[in-house]
Amino acid sequence: MQKILDLISEEMMKAFVAAGYDAALGKVTVSNRPDLCEYQCNGAMAGAKKYHKAPLMIAQDVAGQLQERAGQAGLEIKLYTGNEFYYSSEMVRELEEKRVCTMADSDYVLVEFGPMDGMEHIRGGLYQVLSAGYRPILAHVERYENVCKDVGRVEDLIAMGCYIQVNGGSILGKYGMGVKQMLRKLLKKKLVHFVATDAHSSGKRSPEMAECAHYLQKRYGEEYTDRLLRVNPSQIIANRYI
Repeated sequence: MQKILDLISEEMMKAFVAAGYDAALGKVTVSNRPDLCEYQCNGAMAGAKKYHKAPLMIAQDVAGQLQERAGQAGLEIKLYTGNEFYYSSEMVRELEEKRVCTMADSDYVLVEFGPMDGMEHIRGGLYQVLSAGYRPILAHVERYENVCKDVGRVEDLIAMGCYIQVNGGSILGKYGMGVKQMLRKLLKKKLVHFVATDAHSSGKRSPEMAECAHYLQKRYGEEYTDRLLRVNPSQIIANRYI
């Protein structure tokens, strides 16, 4: 019986070949950062130099082939490229050079900062992204003490043109009651635009949202829950303003 790793590698290699690239680029390995994911494939980065193409272009080609194969297998799933970006002063340049992905090939960019970064550093970084014509989504805002110590700071970032994402587990109190109480304030004032899993594996921080969706519906109503989990993400895919 084939191992799951071998099955994933086989499908990735077929997708790379179908997209016109060397099969070896599709090799999947156990992640060297298990805190981030279970498996990894670095083919897009490795193939960039060989094929003189931006890694993002290769990734999109392969994603297109994976989408086609999923359809052939009868899987009702739609794949989109995207990544969370840990902010640095080189962020805009890397976006322009297509070394990293926006969300679903839109103008939205998911941006992460360090938990102890100062408010001015975070504000300045987001302003840089906005000034380049992108729409920054501040990832898991509840982790930034210097932002969340004052709801007014979150309101200022939204007024500036930023969007706010929080983790489902944080809403449910899995990271402490203090975080849960703080997010209640943001949700009550409808200062959150997206709720996501922050999933990194099928075990720890797995992609489960049912419990959180039920909690949101009960506490904040179906209309706002629908905006958080369906309407606003759909606006990203359509590349429309929220």
